[in-house]
Amino acid sequence: MNTNFHIFNAKSFIFLAAACAIISAPVQANGHEVTVNISVSTAGLDLSQPAGAQKFYWRLEYAARVACTHGFQVGLEPTNFTTCYDKALGEAVHSVHRAEVSTVYLTTHTPRDAAQYGIEVPVRTAAE
Repeated sequence: MNTNFHIFNAKSFIFLAAACAIISAPVQANGHEVTVNISVSTAGLDLSQPAGAQKFYWRLEYAARVACTHGFQVGLEPTNFTTCYDKALGEAVHSVHRAEVSTVYLTTHTPRDAAQYGIEVPVRTAAE
């Protein structure tokens, strides 16, 4: 599944396959905008279990943080870190379509944040 979104007129993509997610974010390199892609693996994790979902979410957070800053490359400058990070993370969680990962997201974000990125709020979380 490819999800397109715009940040400062730049296209970024988040791709989710069964085995990994790719976090993408626009950054500047010598005045040119580039897209940084970082694969996030689910290897060794059971996303149906809270511990596995939490570890995967940590991996998504780390990848979003890196993609929206230096991208493991010399000379890259972030656009707007907060906007980039929130959008990359929200879109990645949405793409996963796993209630357990959405529940972890909701420990640090509001249901309004979740709705902004199309993240479905698990019924038990919505009732709380």
